[in-house]
Amino acid sequence: MSGNGAPWAGRRLHFVGVGGAGMSGYARAASALGAQVSGSDRVETPYLAQLRSDGVLEATIGYDARNVPTGEETEVFYSSAVPAENPERAAARERDLPERPRADLLAELSALRRTIAVAGTHGKTTTSAMIVHALRGAGADPGWMIGGTIGEGLANSHWSAGEWLVIEADESDRSMLSLNVEIAVLTNAELDHHAAYTSLADLMGAYEQFLARAPQAVIWDRPQLLALRHAAYVAYDLQSSTLFPGGSRFAWRGHEVKLAVPGVHNALNATAALEAARLAGAQEQAAIEGLAGFHGAGRRFQRLGHTASGALVVDDYAHHPTEVSATIAAARAELAPGGGRLVAVFQPHLYSRTALLADEFGAALAQADLVAVLDVYAARERQLDHPDVSGLSIARAAAEHAEGRQVMWLPQMERARSVLRGLLRDGDLCLVMGAGDVDSLGRGLVGQ
Repeated sequence: MSGNGAPWAGRRLHFVGVGGAGMSGYARAASALGAQVSGSDRVETPYLAQLRSDGVLEATIGYDARNVPTGEETEVFYSSAVPAENPERAAARERDLPERPRADLLAELSALRRTIAVAGTHGKTTTSAMIVHALRGAGADPGWMIGGTIGEGLANSHWSAGEWLVIEADESDRSMLSLNVEIAVLTNAELDHHAAYTSLADLMGAYEQFLARAPQAVIWDRPQLLALRHAAYVAYDLQSSTLFPGGSRFAWRGHEVKLAVPGVHNALNATAALEAARLAGAQEQAAIEGLAGFHGAGRRFQRLGHTASGALVVDDYAHHPTEVSATIAAARAELAPGGGRLVAVFQPHLYSRTALLADEFGAALAQADLVAVLDVYAARERQLDHPDVSGLSIARAAAEHAEGRQVMWLPQMERARSVLRGLLRDGDLCLVMGAGDVDSLGRGLVGQ
């Protein structure tokens, strides 16, 4: 299929769950290619507001069979968070319309461009965003579809006329196995998405299949990851790094790289991004300079501002124990020696993840000076199916690991906001973490 848009002109695509970071990007790409697009979602989201502002589509809030456009040519694509009983999916089946998972559209889109796809349990969004900035710094005009805004005022997706497309490859529903990939990046592998994978071995098998789809690969230099690749690869690791407030400095292929985002994990992400950009033909120094202006993807150690009392509020998407631990370590480096406290506020994401990893979450959170735990953000799961699971199990685990430091169980968002307003003081860093709507809590604290 060519990339001139001709195969897309006249197509009518309806997106169920279009308000998410992924689906909104696919709708944007389909529209840029000439398709007529529509969509709906359960609630309003920032991605919907951006689609509306950019003239891509006017999404309907609330699911209803009447949202599906009339006409036999309509193709219905659905997010993995949308169940089969959704009324719009049901309407598609009743009308014999094509009802297709998002993976099918990803396969089509990635076939139109030379694709760099980033997979891994942690760091996908940031590494993908860094690749975009490195390529742009080197004079390329890449497109991208990434699970979050990529910093410097750029949206979560963009369809360009350039030869390269950067995609965040999602393992949660195995859609990464539908991609047409030229350069595959694997950042790490830990068991997550327990509903999709029965074991770590199951997950590793999926990553092995992902890597096999690409003629070139960039892989974190760990034996268990390198063993998944049965062809040529570039192994990467972090060399000679120095952390400082607000960023880091490290060596890469004889160059000095300076980042404006904190933490060892981000320096490692940058190393992967530079290797991928180099394989795509980017001049090394130009790629490094492109990264120098990167100040973080949306909801990745994003500084929201200060409270009225002077505490800095930082928002992060961390929703796995390893991510929580790395983000707390980065936040610790931001505090002035002898300064204020690190206050970690965590909203668990998914009942299944909470039930299986409560103790690991508790141990990670206990690295903060003060911890507040909210209740679970259900996302695609139902509390009815997990009647004995709540954020309280994580709060209890954090208290067991905290060696006497204060841990608070604040299940209601408004109550958490009230308590934190009274607690935070000048010099503190308040780190709000989670993949749900906890960022609204952080924004509500700013200026209050």
